[in-house]
Amino acid sequence: MGSLGNLEAPPLLTSRISTVVPATPRGDQNGAYQLSYMDLLMKLHYIRPVFFFASESVQGLTISDLKTPMFPLLDTCSHVSGRIRRSESGRPFVKCNDAGVRIAESHRDVTLREWFDENNGCLREVDDGLVHDHVLGPDLGFSPLVFVKFTWFKCGGLSVGLSWAHVLGDAFSALDFITKWSNILAGHVPVPPKSLQIPNNLIAPDEEIIIQPNNNSLLVSENPTSIKRATIVGEYWLASNVSHVATHSFHITSKQLHHLVKATSNNNNNNNNVLMNKYFEIISALIWKCVTHIRGNVGPKAVTICTKSCNGSKRGENDIPTNNGLVLSKIEPYLASGKSDISELARIIAEKKMVENHIVKILVEKDEGKEDFFVYGANLTFVDLEEADLFGVKLNGHKPIVANCSFRGVGDQGVVLVFPSPSKEDSEDGGNNGRIVTVSLPVKELYQLKNKLGAEWGIV
Repeated sequence: MGSLGNLEAPPLLTSRISTVVPATPRGDQNGAYQLSYMDLLMKLHYIRPVFFFASESVQGLTISDLKTPMFPLLDTCSHVSGRIRRSESGRPFVKCNDAGVRIAESHRDVTLREWFDENNGCLREVDDGLVHDHVLGPDLGFSPLVFVKFTWFKCGGLSVGLSWAHVLGDAFSALDFITKWSNILAGHVPVPPKSLQIPNNLIAPDEEIIIQPNNNSLLVSENPTSIKRATIVGEYWLASNVSHVATHSFHITSKQLHHLVKATSNNNNNNNNVLMNKYFEIISALIWKCVTHIRGNVGPKAVTICTKSCNGSKRGENDIPTNNGLVLSKIEPYLASGKSDISELARIIAEKKMVENHIVKILVEKDEGKEDFFVYGANLTFVDLEEADLFGVKLNGHKPIVANCSFRGVGDQGVVLVFPSPSKEDSEDGGNNGRIVTVSLPVKELYQLKNKLGAEWGIV
């Protein structure tokens, strides 16, 4: 479901940017929201979901209607509308000064159908202008942490694009934020914050991370491989790349998942139950195998697995929807080789990954978070988002007809995001649905991966 061609974007008929602030003014404009080591580690990355709604889903809604829920939403997480500052030691923090989030509005002189036909439903690296081109800096004190973009199409349809600075929280947090916005639009009144004081960060990730049951050990090394130091220019928070990294989305149906499990099952082990209950491992194993083949002798020397902490992203209905509750794990190259089959790679991903959060914390904290790192694309990186509710945003009671999410700031080794397909998908496995897999790789490798998955597995 995608095209990698450099298509010229349709003209924008109008474009406008405004600002939304919390509904309740803060008594203290100097409140500070302290950033955790994981927040600072992710500061060069951006999360970019986009949702497409048919005309009947947005009938009667005006731009004022769409902006209004943001005011009370920001009351529950006012630091989202703050700005980055540095302490005397140089450590970044968020000044809660109610500077606001940006709302962008635009119109396209094409219909949704024409847009999908032109792009084959693919969300390219720049999302064809449907998500605001958003990077923090070079003047951090004036850079919004969040942009929301509403794009109206000629047919009356609408896209909602979110650009979310990863320093605020992970993909679960970003989706939680925009879902709560749609809930308020539907009439669900958020519970006012207990206090107008800015709380401390939600968790101390080094102490609160709970390791997944499949991890057999927690190993700490002197040189973690899941992160790399980044080269940035001044205070422009985006890592530079050697290669041009492009993005492509694949839809793997439920039937294809069953075929993949059956075709790669190893009758000599008892791990099939793991694969049937957790498709992330086998999808990751398939793409790992393909990319290793594409890269030949310079295939992935190690891979990184990003998963959700057992408790790091648990939030109540009215909790502040921001948190970087990620578990970073590495898989050493000696555990797998080019001759490993997909089922063996899936078993390694499920059972042999080694958590690096503790040593990563030491590296980030030793200089007060002033050094710059990146995670996605430092190694070939697989991100488990199977529990993310990509289709939880609703307008007038309707889910989006298409939704997807990509990351910005991905390094040359690439990233693979695995999301669930919408629950309404027709399936033959008692309710398990397909998966949406968004891959960012150097453009030549991405073309090869697209051809390989299509030819060998029928995944297009």
